[in-house]
Amino acid sequence: MSPFATDCGGLPAENYARELLEAVPAAVFATDAVGRIVFYNQAAVDLWGIRPELGKTEWTGAWRLYRLDDTPLPHDQAPMAIALKEKRSVGNIEIIAERPDGTRVNLIPHPTLLYDASGSVTGAVNWLEDVTDRERGDAYVQRLAAIVESSHDAVISKDLRGIITSWNQGAQLLFGYSAEDVVGKPITILFPPAHLDEEPAILERIRRGERVEHFETVRLHKDGHPIDISLTVSPVRNAEGKIVGASKVARDITEQKRAQMQRDLLLREMVHRTRNLLSVASSLVALSGRSAQTRDETVKAIRERLTALSLAYDLTLPEIVDPGRGSTRATTLHALLHTIMAPFSDRKNGGSVAANGPDVQLTGSAVTSFALLLHEFATNACKYGALLHAGGCVNVDW
Repeated sequence: MSPFATDCGGLPAENYARELLEAVPAAVFATDAVGRIVFYNQAAVDLWGIRPELGKTEWTGAWRLYRLDDTPLPHDQAPMAIALKEKRSVGNIEIIAERPDGTRVNLIPHPTLLYDASGSVTGAVNWLEDVTDRERGDAYVQRLAAIVESSHDAVISKDLRGIITSWNQGAQLLFGYSAEDVVGKPITILFPPAHLDEEPAILERIRRGERVEHFETVRLHKDGHPIDISLTVSPVRNAEGKIVGASKVARDITEQKRAQMQRDLLLREMVHRTRNLLSVASSLVALSGRSAQTRDETVKAIRERLTALSLAYDLTLPEIVDPGRGSTRATTLHALLHTIMAPFSDRKNGGSVAANGPDVQLTGSAVTSFALLLHEFATNACKYGALLHAGGCVNVDW
């Protein structure tokens, strides 16, 4: 007996029910009392990827079924089979249906038993709720959450009032606060007083749907020390597309800032040294001209002084240390002073350098530091001081 065999408004009830269920966009099928499929609509065929044989296929039209742990689910243990065998409602059991082409669909069957006038079960109707997109969405959210949590960058979200709503591990490492410390508190707890005016401007841009990219600023660590950061702020929208907050990605650029300062310092030093060397070279030519009698002597004196100047200048450059060998540069303060001052010596005209102090052993970076200091003193003396004139004398005391 068909589960639809009742009268309905003067029309054959079976035809009426079939037309009604065929028009439903959801996957629906029906069985008789022993579980043989007697009806299915096109949506069910699309879901299964196969057409079951009416009156022969039992319990479900799916090619294969699996539990969520990926173990096979026999057809006679499907929710529809349980409902018919045990004469009870079965709901909210999620399973997986595999199509013949290998694709899978997550679904929740909703079998409903049908009864005749005497209360006997005549069959059942099953609506198959496709939850594949929901499962994929949940999986995507979980993957995204895992990525955010494992990010080395600080990823923070806040509402439009500036109240912190989420805080990842990267934020804890950067700012020192745990999520329990800050969630529910204003983001301005991270702001130095001089930067408090940044937050209203950022929130105003977020409300307009704008994105703030690579904004370099300063925030405070839990212990109070400032941190240079690069900040990217993006609007967060709800399901209806309304802006409800903002996400912030903060990256520590303290080392980059420090490196940039070092590069700038090095560049200024290079410019200073280049100008200094040109001026010193001019002074050495004049100095050589005073002490030489002929052109050949002048050329020789200039060449010797420039060679000595090159040697002295090399000592002012940082040593590149081989980790396996360690530092190899070593000298004494007297020897270093002699090398640095050699290009400027003019003993023929009485010019000299007097060293007054104990000889001290110098190694490694100390050689460079003292050489740089003495070279600066010597070039200044050559350009502006005693060595600018014939017979001038420089006393170096320590």
